[in-house]
Amino acid sequence: MGLEHTFSLLEFLKNPQNNLKIIHIAGTNGKGSTAAVIYSVLKARGYKVGLYTSPHLISFSERIRVNGLPISDQEILRFMRKIEPAIKDIKSTFFEVTTSMALNHFNDHNVDVAVIETGLGGRLDSTNVVDSSLTVMTPISIDHIDILGNTIEKIAVEKAGIIKKKVPLITAMQQKTVFEILKKTANENESPFYTSTNPINVEIMPEGTKFELSNKKFTTSMIGEHQASNAALAINTLIHFDDKIPYETICEGINNVCWPGRLQPVSDRIYYDVAHNEEGIRSVLGTLKTIFPESEIFGLFCLKGDKDIEHIAKYINSQFKTLFITTSKDGLLLRPRELSEKLNILGINNSPVDSISIGINKIKKLMKPKDITLIFGTHYIASEVFSEFEISFDSGVI
Repeated sequence: MGLEHTFSLLEFLKNPQNNLKIIHIAGTNGKGSTAAVIYSVLKARGYKVGLYTSPHLISFSERIRVNGLPISDQEILRFMRKIEPAIKDIKSTFFEVTTSMALNHFNDHNVDVAVIETGLGGRLDSTNVVDSSLTVMTPISIDHIDILGNTIEKIAVEKAGIIKKKVPLITAMQQKTVFEILKKTANENESPFYTSTNPINVEIMPEGTKFELSNKKFTTSMIGEHQASNAALAINTLIHFDDKIPYETICEGINNVCWPGRLQPVSDRIYYDVAHNEEGIRSVLGTLKTIFPESEIFGLFCLKGDKDIEHIAKYINSQFKTLFITTSKDGLLLRPRELSEKLNILGINNSPVDSISIGINKIKKLMKPKDITLIFGTHYIASEVFSEFEISFDSGVI
């Protein structure tokens, strides 16, 4: 853990990060969605925008985009050939190399602004090598306790590590202890501190979300009250970045944002969401209950082994008509019976099945016309989910 490897790689590349104007985003939930909204509005404004997010859903190249166009295989190969001696010398990690690749790619393409999402934490995250123009903090909650710490306070300290001297911080509403840690860190760094205004009159629909912010009406294509809050944080950030962006341009950007795997309808009344921690899962289930108050919910759930199952369990307890447990083909997730046993100990009724495909077929046979299904728990099943429902997901513009 540390930034030394990334700094060394970037020095080998002649420090491309020093030529970039950067919006740096950390937090627990909503980082990707907030980044996607900021990117979409800036692109609508006419900026040339780099976007670096993780993890990907289907293709590695999704992580690094310029104006929506993913980095090409040829560009990846050229970069890897160039940097291979440094990688071998430093023995750098996947994410250190990927971050260096993104910053180098954005510099090569002369982007006007790069929107950078942290991978994990903040203080020691590879992306923390940048000198940002703005720092953005989405809601902080419990996640990655094996690396970031087992309390909300420890996690907040790690996330706050991206706050730079005299660089403005725009934060979403936070728990009181988190807010105090962010405020203290900002004061120590002489960083202007802004709290994002919460949206009001939020109306959640199957096709998107309407809300009001500062007496103006907005509609985002993304579904859920949490997505209205993410969009509000993005709007507040954009106002600090460029206070001349017209209202119509903001509306165009947030209405056209595309961010797959976030309460994404994959079939009639069947949704896929990458939510994998307590707050994310709570938000998604709350949204479905708001849209479909009379419906019973079937669940298909997978999880990585580093997640806090005890915290998640209290939010999924008694929420599903039937909760199926499965895993991915790539072996990166907990095996069905292992996860099932952990949930049984916590009092969660569930039924393990051997694959995504089997789980989906079982649910299809059980679903009645008013029922809905949520497939959730991880990014790592996206390929299998999209394949099962014959959803095209190529590496084109996003």
